[in-house]
Parts: sequence; structure tokens; C-alpha cells
Amino acid sequence: MIKVVLFLFCFASALTLSVSESKSASVQPHAAESFSVGYIQMKTAANCSYLVVISTSCSSPKFTTDKIGITFGDAYGNQVYEPRLDDPISRTFEQCSSDTFQIDGACASPICYVYLYRSGAEEGWEPESVKIYGYNSEPVTFDFNTSIPNGTWYGYNLCETPPSSSSHQLFPQKWLMSLVLGFVLSFLL
Repeated sequence: MIKVVLFLFCFASALTLSVSESKSASVQPHAAESFSVGYIQMKTAANCSYLVVISTSCSSPKFTTDKIGITFGDAYGNQVYEPRLDDPISRTFEQCSSDTFQIDGACASPICYVYLYRSGAEEGWEPESVKIYGYNSEPVTFDFNTSIPNGTWYGYNLCETPPSSSSHQLFPQKWLMSLVLGFVLSFLL
């Protein structure tokens, strides 16, 4: 009986360890390694409407005249792309402000990635967050709090990665080692 309890305890501990470690990694915005907007966007003919709220940080310059674009989507290849959100005349992206945009595009649900693109000579525009209200899903917020580099897609991809990804291979190994250890200990006691 003690052996079974010990084995189940090790099994539960290993499972908890792998789940908690995978969630504890702090996700930060990053540059997209390879990204193609046109191909993915043309995969679907259906259109949905989104409300996108971009809050500019108080650490940002007073305003920016840079061109700001956005793309977001889901894990199924549905992508929404808006090449230019900025409008210097209406003073979008001012320091300590929020700007709301209605964007139409492919029906993506749930939204799991967003990238911003900044093009221009001014440095330092810093979005605080991007909140997207979308089709058939809860609103999703991506926290940035960092300036966007010039000439690159920069943001988040929280979509599930394929099982063959190296980032997921570490967790099953720890889980398996704990399970084997529990099995061995149950026979020694």
C-alpha cells in the first residue's frame, strides 16, 4: 500500500512540476524570426470585424510620426493585417493615451499572436498594451511596455507550438525521470 501511495505521489509531483515549469516562464515581446503577411491573409475569404485598443505608455515620447502597422491571428493560419494605423493629423499614439481602431479581416479565434511594425526615424515609441476584441472569443490583452524596433515585426506568438518543438521536449523528460524514480523507490521500500 505504501509503495502505491509513494508511486502515485511521485507521479503527481512529476506532472505538477512539468505543468508549473511550462507556465512559469515569463513571456516577453520579441522580434518575429520569419513572417509572411500576404500569403496567410489570403487563405480565407470570410471577414470579421475587430476592435483593437492600443495604449501608449507614459514613458513614450509625446507623440510619434512613425508609421505603425499591426498583424494578429490564431493558430489555424487566420490572420488580420493592417499596414498603417497611424494618422499624424489626428495625433494617434500620443503619450499616456489609448487609440481605438476597427479593423476588418479574416475570422481568427482565439487570437494568440500579435505583432506591431514601426517604420520611421523617431525612436522610442512605446506601446503599453494591445487589447483585441474579436470574433467568437474573449478579449485578449498583450502587454508590451517596451519600445518597438524600427523596420521589424515585434510582439507575441502565444499559439501552441507543434509537439516536435524543442521547447516542449524538456518537460516530458523531467516528468519521465520523476516517474521512473518513483517506480524504483516503490520497489526499494
